[in-house]
Amino acid sequence: MQVAYNPEEIATFVGAGRSSGSTTQKIGDIASLSTARAGDLSFLGNTKYRSQVPESNASAVLVPLDYDGQPKSDQVFIYVENPSVALAKVCARIEQTFWPKPAAGIHASAVVAKDAVVDATAHIGPLCVVEAGARIGAGTVLQASVFIGADAVIGDDCFLMAGCVVNSTCSLGARVRLQPGVVVGSDGFGYEFVQGRHEKIPQIGSVVIEADVEIGANSTLDRARFSRTVVGEGTKIDNLVQIAHNVEIGKHCILCSQVGISGSTKIEDYVILGGQVGVGGHITIGKGSKAGGQTGIAYDVPPKSYLNGTPAIPYMLERRLQILHQRLPDLFKRVEALEKK
Repeated sequence: MQVAYNPEEIATFVGAGRSSGSTTQKIGDIASLSTARAGDLSFLGNTKYRSQVPESNASAVLVPLDYDGQPKSDQVFIYVENPSVALAKVCARIEQTFWPKPAAGIHASAVVAKDAVVDATAHIGPLCVVEAGARIGAGTVLQASVFIGADAVIGDDCFLMAGCVVNSTCSLGARVRLQPGVVVGSDGFGYEFVQGRHEKIPQIGSVVIEADVEIGANSTLDRARFSRTVVGEGTKIDNLVQIAHNVEIGKHCILCSQVGISGSTKIEDYVILGGQVGVGGHITIGKGSKAGGQTGIAYDVPPKSYLNGTPAIPYMLERRLQILHQRLPDLFKRVEALEKK
């Protein structure tokens, strides 16, 4: 990294109440406790690594408020409520230096319809297309080759990276962040089998993404057959996630990579789905539920459930069955021996 902060600046970034020790080093990089060298910042984000702090060579360490050790010579401890969150604040500051917000304006190679409304503080990058009736909010950034369809609405302070597509009539709330290749408003996958042929069902609804949603690279959100596909406020979606037509996702959910959600399913608030979770159609997953990686869910799930396996069953039961499954060969040998006896 090409940065250089002194520990006092870092303490200010993270809102630290106090620090101890001193160092002559400038902080130019971030590293784990075990690999850090002079000039690095590290952090105690997990108590299992507490024993590594005294041996760490980091010049500055973010430690929890209750940490009772003392820094080494030429080392600073910065005391914070949550070291992991504090590190994220430092990274956010560094990110701003790596990717500064581009200047407002419309690049000469962009194609913007005459009746599109683009706020004067927005940035429209090279080769972007903004179709008729679309609206681009204040402070929003469209990187290169972003497509905004007719009558789409992009809220204030959004950040759409290269190659994103927001199709016609879809809308993004404030501070939505789309990684490269995200598609919002692709047709829902709907067909009827008529006289030996799969006939396409028109998909005439929209997609509504509420404020502070982040969506990872190459994820796709299908427009509704009618009405809306919805992603609630503050939800975070990883790369390569597929959300089908008329799905409703609640607020502050987490969807990890390669999750697939079938049509007309409702995901309530604060649900967490691990990688490659598959969710059937026309079901409801209750508020605060969790599903481990590769879980297959085909039925309604009560609130605060914890599931694993395919078909999905309660997590602890599935773990017990996995252990018993590994013991089956020995069990069969014992049964065979008893039969012979």
